[in-house]
Amino acid sequence: MSLSLADIKKELKECKLPDLPEAIKRFEEDERASVQKELQSARKRYDKYIKEVERVEHMALYEEKYGEFEFICGIDEVGRGPLAGPVVAGAVILPKGSRILYINDSKQLSEAKREELYVRIMEEAVSVGIGEASCERIDEINILNATYEAMRQAISKLDPKPDLLLNDAVTIPGVDIRQVPIIKGDAKSMSIAAASIIAKVTRDRMMVKYDEVYPGYGFASNKGYGAAAHIEALKKLGPTPIHRRSFIGNFV
Repeated sequence: MSLSLADIKKELKECKLPDLPEAIKRFEEDERASVQKELQSARKRYDKYIKEVERVEHMALYEEKYGEFEFICGIDEVGRGPLAGPVVAGAVILPKGSRILYINDSKQLSEAKREELYVRIMEEAVSVGIGEASCERIDEINILNATYEAMRQAISKLDPKPDLLLNDAVTIPGVDIRQVPIIKGDAKSMSIAAASIIAKVTRDRMMVKYDEVYPGYGFASNKGYGAAAHIEALKKLGPTPIHRRSFIGNFV
């Protein structure tokens, strides 16, 4: 007796993506148009999954290229451009052969997907380090040097110590570990993408808390960046203790 359409839909929906072809094959001889429509939808889901597997495999090329190194660390920062809040750096060592589907440059992901991947990365990583430089430090030594400082801080928190650093574009001064700067590395390297997600989620959560402490500036939504409403509030209310004085001269 043939399964009902509802049962077939349920089975296809609950089937793990790698196992979809086998599930599809079970129902291929069912000539009902409604069933064939569901099978076509399942095939599209599987094709999308395969493309994602291939994309992620491509993102592991640098990790594979430098496979002779035991602990490869990806590094990235978030928050160089905002008017308020710290700059935050993430450093992540993933296990050998790690493949995390949907991982990408944090800017290309929705907030919900970043949060989901943050949990996965924290569970799977060999080690994660987070560093930050405050607005006062940014004003004191400039944003570039503050970024380097946050990156060095993140690296120092890793255990084990990495033997290779994959960096998003920069070469970090004052670090005695071999570095490989990769232009747009957060979209090309799984380790760097992981670091960008860790840094982004960490900083975003900080800015949501700052929104409660300093209401009126929209920190929860704009994360300290120069949105029109943020600039208007800055002009009206004046700067908070987390505003970067070296960044806001044109507004106050």
